[in-house]
Amino acid sequence: MLKWTAIFLVIAIIAAIFGFTGVAEGAASIAKTIFFIFIVLVLITGILGYNALKK
Repeated sequence: MLKWTAIFLVIAIIAAIFGFTGVAEGAASIAKTIFFIFIVLVLITGILGYNALKK
């Protein structure tokens, strides 16, 4: 999932360089959304893993 975030971030940067502001904004928005989903999943996995070790 972090790989997709990096891909969309690169697309956003390239689009911004060439002046495609709509495409850059869309790609940056997708990258940000996927990144936050990744962070939430990492936190959930960490909490569940910690709880499994406590038992």
